[in-house]
Amino acid sequence: MVLDDYKDRFGDSFDDNKKILNDVSTIRSKSLKNKIAGYITKLIKNEIRDNAEKENQQSDQKTTVDTEVPVDTEVPVDTEVPVDTDKTEPTESPTKDTDTNE
Repeated sequence: MVLDDYKDRFGDSFDDNKKILNDVSTIRSKSLKNKIAGYITKLIKNEIRDNAEKENQQSDQKTTVDTEVPVDTEVPVDTEVPVDTDKTEPTESPTKDTDTNE
């Protein structure tokens, strides 16, 4: 098969693949040559896209593993948080409006 034998020569350009196909095979039908070159181009582009997605997933997984906090990490519980009591205002309780003209 042409793709098996010459895969390293083909790329993601349809026109270049059509020229390479002319060099490595004898296809007299223009429409068949275009279909084969289009098919090869589609396969190469899909392979490039799939490889890029796998690399992104692997780098995302590595980043996630590097930034995760271990489960057995202790967090201090007895840490006091200072509260400024001078600036707190008392909250007013809501008053009911009673209508005496019922």
